[in-house]
Amino acid sequence: MDITIHSSYLPYADPDASLAFYRDVLGFEVRNDAGYGEMRWITVGPPGQPGTAILLEPPAADPGVTEDERRTIAEMMAKGTYAGINLATKDLDGVFERLRDGDAEIVQEPTDQPYGVRDCAVRDPAGNLIRIQEER
Repeated sequence: MDITIHSSYLPYADPDASLAFYRDVLGFEVRNDAGYGEMRWITVGPPGQPGTAILLEPPAADPGVTEDERRTIAEMMAKGTYAGINLATKDLDGVFERLRDGDAEIVQEPTDQPYGVRDCAVRDPAGNLIRIQEER
């Protein structure tokens, strides 16, 4: 069986702030930007990897989500516990400098972990945790 990861979903609090972070700070391509105002679905992905993407979405756009669930989602996003993603790069220090220069919220500077990887952690404008691991 041949299965790949096509896209992952991350919520945003402000679509323009998230777009600027993924496009301008991380250097991702914008592949689609559909909708309007606060109800936009923005697809971004790493250059040269057209089969891999992140879909930035309104956090509670599903009409089946209750008001209580919307409040819970908003609270979890504010704490940074709702969503996250792991990325990888051959130049962890260079990417980390871009993140720091781009005013990303730094959670952890590049660190050699006891389980064998070197990584860092930041939060995007919505509070989503992004861990970036150095490829070896």
